[in-house]
Amino acid sequence: MADMWAFRDAVSSWAAGGSGEPASELAVRLRLRTAVLLEGPSDLAAVEELAARRGRDLTAEGVCVVPMGGAMSVGRYAGLLGPPGLGLRLRGLCDEGEQRFYDRGMARAGAPRQGFYVCVADLEDELIRALGTARVEEIIRAEGDQRAWQTFLHQPAQQDRPRQQQLRRFLGTKKGRKIRYGRLLVEALDPGQVPAPLDDLLTSV
Repeated sequence: MADMWAFRDAVSSWAAGGSGEPASELAVRLRLRTAVLLEGPSDLAAVEELAARRGRDLTAEGVCVVPMGGAMSVGRYAGLLGPPGLGLRLRGLCDEGEQRFYDRGMARAGAPRQGFYVCVADLEDELIRALGTARVEEIIRAEGDQRAWQTFLHQPAQQDRPRQQQLRRFLGTKKGRKIRYGRLLVEALDPGQVPAPLDDLLTSV
């Protein structure tokens, strides 16, 4: 796992304009064959949790899961990790509203668009809909966040929003909360509740 974190760091440095040699060397050492491109660390937490629940060791399988820091970075990362760069097979998740960035980025990188699975709003929204709002609120209470949740609900901007939108917004209001709940919400899913984009992604790698 340490080598995988080192690989992610090396890719981030490469994407920022550094040398690609460290990432290339680590890719060979890890025997990587597939790169899963995700927007951020909360998606990473959810994907890794589901893989663990299914008894899969993605690193041992030659699969690297890489948070890009936003959808607009997809062209850069696809070019570095896909056919034009390290030659890895590409997979990932894509929010419906950001498909245009993926289409343009993948085309610019000369990488295939297939293998990216679309979430309606984002992965948190998919997980909330899969579990139902009542179950997500139970998890919030169990995690000791009930007071923060109630304070959030009393904000004027939240008064007329549907519960699902309130929950989705709440998860993004504090640094680190989306990452923590990315794991917790996946952990709470029954096997038949896994959202289709997330299920399809894990099945494809």
